[in-house]
Amino acid sequence: MKNSCKIYLTALIAFGISLLVGACNGNEKSQFKFGTLELPILDGSLCGAPFYVAKEKGFFAEEGIDAKLIAADGETRKLGLSKGTYALTNSDFQFFQAIENGVDIKIVDGIHIGCIKVLVKKGSPYEKASDLKGKKIAVDEIGGTPHQAASLWLSLGGVSTKPEDHQVEFLPYADGNLALEALEQGQIDAAAIWDPLASAYEKSGKADVIMDVATDPVFDGRYCCFIYVSAKILKEEPAKIAALLRAIHKAESWIAEHPEETVEIIAEGKYSEIEDKPLAVELIKSYVYTSVEQRKALGRDVKGDLRYFSEQLKKIGYLTQDPDAFVTNLYEEVDLNK
Repeated sequence: MKNSCKIYLTALIAFGISLLVGACNGNEKSQFKFGTLELPILDGSLCGAPFYVAKEKGFFAEEGIDAKLIAADGETRKLGLSKGTYALTNSDFQFFQAIENGVDIKIVDGIHIGCIKVLVKKGSPYEKASDLKGKKIAVDEIGGTPHQAASLWLSLGGVSTKPEDHQVEFLPYADGNLALEALEQGQIDAAAIWDPLASAYEKSGKADVIMDVATDPVFDGRYCCFIYVSAKILKEEPAKIAALLRAIHKAESWIAEHPEETVEIIAEGKYSEIEDKPLAVELIKSYVYTSVEQRKALGRDVKGDLRYFSEQLKKIGYLTQDPDAFVTNLYEEVDLNK
């Protein structure tokens, strides 16, 4: 009889625990209305600050998203967006050609200005784009953001970046530190590098900056990084895209008020290699993250910037479509109240 009671009590307790665990799991699932979303954001740069902050400060969770930040190269991100594997990522105009050729991806917002520099060895005679004609330039990947930014700058400076013209050679270095080591040893002539690594290397006294996306006339005052989304998901699940954007906007507003804490979050999460925190804070401020209200006050114009870059890219042969028609297809405003 006693053994029967023990067995009964044990079973009852186990059943109660299972109900409790089930309830907790149910609450956890219900917290994330939109489930788990992989966002291909991780690239070691400070550009992803709003995504890192949205993750660590719980802004994604507040919007019902269990965000998993992952790393992926440009081609993987492009294909993932077009298929609906990924809902959203950040990038500059490196996807423009693919979109012109029919890949169904949309830009829905801008993020910030600045973040990439072209470096040459300290004391180098190279001072402008035309000086790099016939030279070797390191980038993180062919088709990646530094490659595209450098290509536009060079092309508008009189240097063709078409491979068949052989006026410049781009060499991919997945590790920015290796690119800078190659620069120091004279194996390359210049390097297009993400911040904070680029600025840290300049500050060390080993390099000169001959192009800064934040201040160069080609890019000055314009969004250099944009938010790309899957057109498939935007059409089928607009509320999901709206939730992602609301979380990112919350993060941008928070960054504007807390640049020092932002750097701490990035450093502690190892999202970017930060050895000089004051420098990183300076860079975060220079990117001018703002609230939606501040954007309006500053006169920021995402669609206008997209038209500018598409026009410039057409001039140098990267695009063939009429800029207005291209931007009409490229840009879509999202209703954040969905």
